[in-house]
Amino acid sequence: QVALMESGGGSVKAGGSLSLSCVASGYTYDSYCMAWFRQAPGKAREGIASISTRTGRTRVEFYVKDRLTISRDNARNTMYLQMNSVKLEDTAMYFCAARKGDCMRRDGTWYQRRDEYAYWGQGTQVTVSS
Repeated sequence: QVALMESGGGSVKAGGSLSLSCVASGYTYDSYCMAWFRQAPGKAREGIASISTRTGRTRVEFYVKDRLTISRDNARNTMYLQMNSVKLEDTAMYFCAARKGDCMRRDGTWYQRRDEYAYWGQGTQVTVSS
């Protein structure tokens, strides 16, 4: 059974850094696409970064690309999200998600909708204060 577990959330001052982790179990790790989503209060869940565990290729949304880095360690079945220079608007519940197969469609676009990922963690809260 596929299981995802996030950790690393917490409270941080604006301008600080935080590192999130997602440990996966129950499947062949390098045959799935992994992603980070976040959901702020009253807002829809948005995909912010994805990584192919097979190729290591990544996608990060342009509005956080200069501050957030996604990476993975296949030996540990773990995905990471390094958050630097955090802003108040980064406050949200952060979710780890996985889908079987590639991260990209044949036309080169990335899977980044919530309904395109079948497996989800419980989430970890990130709160940024001024």
